[in-house]
Amino acid sequence: MTRTAAFPSRAFPWLLAALFFGLAAIGLVVPLIVGLLWSLVNPRAGWFPPHLVPPSLSLANWRAMFSVPEMGDAAIASFTIAPIVTVLCAALALPTGYALGRRPVPFRRAIEFLVLAPIIMPGIVIATGLGSVFIRIGLEHTLPGVILVQTVVVLPFMIRIVTATFEAVPQDLIDAARNLGAGPLSVAGRVLIPLIVPGLFAGGVFTFIGSMEEFVLTFIVGSPDIRTLPVLLFAYLGGRSQIFTYAAVVTMVLLAPTILFLFLAERALKQEYLAAGLGKM
Repeated sequence: MTRTAAFPSRAFPWLLAALFFGLAAIGLVVPLIVGLLWSLVNPRAGWFPPHLVPPSLSLANWRAMFSVPEMGDAAIASFTIAPIVTVLCAALALPTGYALGRRPVPFRRAIEFLVLAPIIMPGIVIATGLGSVFIRIGLEHTLPGVILVQTVVVLPFMIRIVTATFEAVPQDLIDAARNLGAGPLSVAGRVLIPLIVPGLFAGGVFTFIGSMEEFVLTFIVGSPDIRTLPVLLFAYLGGRSQIFTYAAVVTMVLLAPTILFLFLAERALKQEYLAAGLGKM
């Protein structure tokens, strides 16, 4: 009786893990494989039911897409905007995160709510409001306009991670540095900054990915002059003729840096103070 009762309790974690990885495979791995296969479909043979896999594979779609000027322009725009947005968010999040994480700020909860407001509000509402403002100040359909509007949306991720990382830094280290004669600049440059670098890196990864995948704001503020990879992807999926093969190629190009940066973030997330800070998010 005891052994029979113990068996389900031991098997439950394995069943839960199997369920989790099964759902992850269905929701993540399967669409990724299907997208990769669509990008490799031979245009002459096609891919139609009841075939579960394409009858013939080819790199023709990749060659065709990279020969189209708009593909190169969209890639250049995405890989230009995302780093600029990431650096700008880091510059803004560093003092803000320090103030929220290390200083007694009045109305802190209200400030944190305002910081997270762009995440809570629907993107279309923000895009419509900012789009009308940008039209009045002449930033519509411009690269600076897209950079600013993306910064508004992805900045909360950077601020929250940097703030949590600042909170996790032990006060004893700062007090020890001050007792040894370190001034404010030395404490900031030799103690605080090195300890929050993993947080800045992880926040930068999420910011970069958020900028690369942002569509609604970029479409409303930047189109038709500024076209990023997500905007180009929508053009292939939302037009009159749905070109799945070309859309799959754009998806793979968009996913490649995202997956790479997620692996890099996984290494940063193992850092002691960053892990403690993220635990407070």
